[in-house]
Amino acid sequence: MSYPKLATRFIRYAQQETRSNEQSVTIPSTRNQLKFARELVAELQNIGLSNVRISQKSAYVLATIPSNLSADYALVPKIGFIAHLDTADFNAKNIQPQLHQNYDGKSVIPLADSGYRLDPAEFPNLKNYVGQDLITTDGTTLLGADDKAGVAEIITAAEYLLTHPEVKHGTIQIGIGPDEEIGTGADNFEVAEFGADFAYTVDGGPLGELEYETFNAAQAKIKLIGKNVHPATAKGVMINALQLAMNFQAQLPADEVPEKTEGRQGFFHLVDLNGTVDQAEMTYIIRDHDRAKFESRKELLRQIAARMNAEFKEERVVVDLTDQYYNMREVIEKDMTSVELAKLAMEQLGIKPVVYPVRGGTDGSKLSFMGLPTPNLFAGGENMHSRFEFVSIQVMEQAVDLILKIVGLAVKQKS
Repeated sequence: MSYPKLATRFIRYAQQETRSNEQSVTIPSTRNQLKFARELVAELQNIGLSNVRISQKSAYVLATIPSNLSADYALVPKIGFIAHLDTADFNAKNIQPQLHQNYDGKSVIPLADSGYRLDPAEFPNLKNYVGQDLITTDGTTLLGADDKAGVAEIITAAEYLLTHPEVKHGTIQIGIGPDEEIGTGADNFEVAEFGADFAYTVDGGPLGELEYETFNAAQAKIKLIGKNVHPATAKGVMINALQLAMNFQAQLPADEVPEKTEGRQGFFHLVDLNGTVDQAEMTYIIRDHDRAKFESRKELLRQIAARMNAEFKEERVVVDLTDQYYNMREVIEKDMTSVELAKLAMEQLGIKPVVYPVRGGTDGSKLSFMGLPTPNLFAGGENMHSRFEFVSIQVMEQAVDLILKIVGLAVKQKS
């Protein structure tokens, strides 16, 4: 189905600078997110949603579409649809979306006059979009389809339902949250207040993605304490913290890194290293789909530190581990209603469900363990978090179709 407001709504959202900030201690982490949230509140109120507000605790924009069912219908689950309004750690200021209509699937797309381009030879996923209308960046920023596409799709579906009362549906809850990209957005989400039986994050990638298995995730901060003296008299005295960092890294499995793993293979990823001879710090992210292997990875870091400290007979390597989220499959596989409903909806729309273990996480990873089973649906974005990001208008339309189909299939008349 075509939704005339969808593309313009997405472009308007994308032009808002809402990058989150991992160093911040506020909720949300940036003022621009709160500004955008307030604008969404006004828009949702204007569309006609009920109980629209910003949660004081979580900073989520929350709203309800009340059920329009009569007593002739059986008990229908309350379904939630969730997206996030922040963008990732790439330039997000002065975003200038570019529209490329009726793409032929083979041409190189120049990203304005930035000197960058989308070339099918480098990005073969472009070949999947023959005849479609693509929205790209101008090459200087990300686009923000992760997850402004999801926000636009949910709100477009909500507007459709409120302007088409003949479409029968149960109670629908909407949540648009902050700080997903820094992993803290769902920490303060109030599941009981949201009031859904299950939900979907609309935060996936290409057409057909349906995800209910994510990584288990942790962050490790490693502090390395050296001893700096003049190099002329350093023998037997100097302890170079940077060398300690290299020694630590050398004891990890060389092939268990993101660039050498796929599927359900986990990894250690060194994302930051800085310091001097006197002191250094390293930051790792640890990922694995299997909980036992995940715990083993964390234990390996502790063991390496213990061995190194034993050599010095004092603590010079300090490991601080923080779990970030867990594999939501542990929760969702106990009741696959939400997944089976989404599969059926896709199949009836002629969309092939693409179900695979996502090598990452969504807010649903945390929400599922908080009591709200929340698999993830496609939103359409490709090459996310980069200047090469793009999204198809037609795929966004199909995401709206999917939301509406899920809502419709959940309705059952009494027999």
